[in-house]
Amino acid sequence: MNDIALTLAVCACGGVGSVFRYLVDGVIKSRWMTVFPVATFSINITAGLATGIVAALYASQTVSSPEHLLLATGLLGGFSTFSTAINEMVSLSRQKKIAAASFYAFATMIAPVATVALGYFIAR
Repeated sequence: MNDIALTLAVCACGGVGSVFRYLVDGVIKSRWMTVFPVATFSINITAGLATGIVAALYASQTVSSPEHLLLATGLLGGFSTFSTAINEMVSLSRQKKIAAASFYAFATMIAPVATVALGYFIAR
């Protein structure tokens, strides 16, 4: 695959990941109405786990460099959303829900990293 085709494919995979995030977000929000942003948090945890698996597969040379880019940068990059998590933390703070904002900030920094490591461990 040449560089232009790979770039376009990564963009397409990012679009697919974004659409999937939008759909999953809607399903979760329709079922759980809480102060804590369950949808974004769940999406980022899932993306972290999948990213760890993809990283392990790439490290073991089970997937190629282009496949790694399509999955990790494209699909999972489009699916996960750190910027939305940060915006939700600011919104919680503005609503004076400081405990929820603080817990969410802590959990958003720790849990995705832990799930990436777990995914890597599972796939090895």
